[in-house]
Amino acid sequence: MADSDLMQLYSRRILALASEIPHLGRLPAPDGSAYKRSPQCGSSVTVDLRLTDGRISDFAQEVRACALGQASAAILGGAVLGRTGAEIAASRQQLVAMLKEDGPLPTAPFDALETLLPAREFANRHASILLAWDATLAAIEAAESAAQSSETLSEKGA
Repeated sequence: MADSDLMQLYSRRILALASEIPHLGRLPAPDGSAYKRSPQCGSSVTVDLRLTDGRISDFAQEVRACALGQASAAILGGAVLGRTGAEIAASRQQLVAMLKEDGPLPTAPFDALETLLPAREFANRHASILLAWDATLAAIEAAESAAQSSETLSEKGA
């Protein structure tokens, strides 16, 4: 990889995002949690969240990733509150299309993902970029599954 490629890939905006990740840490008693790790590079993300009426009402993340993975987690963290699982899944699909299919840029509120456009040419970095999204979707699934199990138990006990 040439120095100019590295400079473009790790632009100032990407590095600024990586240093300002919102919602760092863990939540006490989350509705759902998930851990995702990329075997390619060793990056990992853990997400805890709470859902209220099907929307993310509280969110925390532990991010151990390269600057691109951290920047992606920062963009997600900046817009995740109030979103549904369907919205997170749609924005992830837009991100994948942008990175892997020469697709259009993601739409608001995740339009800052445009910052990661230079990573399109570096397929080995895509897994790290997607980790926060995958962990968030898995945590939503865990929360919904736990809520469904709880409802089933309540119905059986009634």
